[in-house]
Amino acid sequence: MTTSLTAKVKLNNGVEMPWFGLGVWQVEDGDEAKNSVKAAIKAGYIGIDTAAAYKNEKSVGEAIRESGANRDDLFITSKVWNGDQGYDETLAAFDATMEKLGLDVLDLYLIHWPVKGKYKDTWRAMEKLYKDGRIRSIGVSNFQPHHLDDLLADAEVVPAVNQVEFHPLLTQNELLNYCAQKGIQVEAWSPLARGLLFDNEVVKGLGDKYGKSPAQILLRWVLDKGVVVLTRSVKESRIVENADLFDFTLTPEDVTALEALNKNERTGPDPDNFNF
Repeated sequence: MTTSLTAKVKLNNGVEMPWFGLGVWQVEDGDEAKNSVKAAIKAGYIGIDTAAAYKNEKSVGEAIRESGANRDDLFITSKVWNGDQGYDETLAAFDATMEKLGLDVLDLYLIHWPVKGKYKDTWRAMEKLYKDGRIRSIGVSNFQPHHLDDLLADAEVVPAVNQVEFHPLLTQNELLNYCAQKGIQVEAWSPLARGLLFDNEVVKGLGDKYGKSPAQILLRWVLDKGVVVLTRSVKESRIVENADLFDFTLTPEDVTALEALNKNERTGPDPDNFNF
């Protein structure tokens, strides 16, 4: 059972990553992003996830410094965007990300999407940055098993993390099993399925059983599946509420009941069919 907001999972290279973190997708650069990150750190979050494509890395970096938190206590993730993929392009994109964040070392750097014909060269660049000590862990996002098979055919470093859309409407059991076999930690984006399950009778019933909100039930389910979870809000009260997950755990029967809601339904783009 994941028992605290600062609990960590050991990745395949020995680096420890928090089970729970704040994501800042669609959080506006400037005060909104800074206030969100500072509220999360104040509430005890130690994981912060941004990306070049979010266009708020500068504000995230400023919030980290202004929060007064010890940098070494935090786990910061960013991602290389599709248009910046390729070997030299990725090296340059990483430098730009680090300048915006104002950091010397990044905890986790991800390939944001599996851009065909590009992600292998991108991975070589990330392996170099990893070996040079500029990144503590490297991983991917939105990779399906066939993408990972292709990457691993030439990779020197196995990805530490695969960040994907994951919630009871999209349980991705094949991917979870594949990543477990390869020692790759799965991390969830959109764990609340954009609110599509908030009125679901199973979810509401479990909320009544545990005295928790539908969001808290869904976030706890992700953790109980052994998946790292990212949640996003710009409201301090919601940031605090989302993290109130560590005084209960779902029974195996509850986990199965939520898993039965699966429809293989995505709320975001399909990794096998995207055009951006």
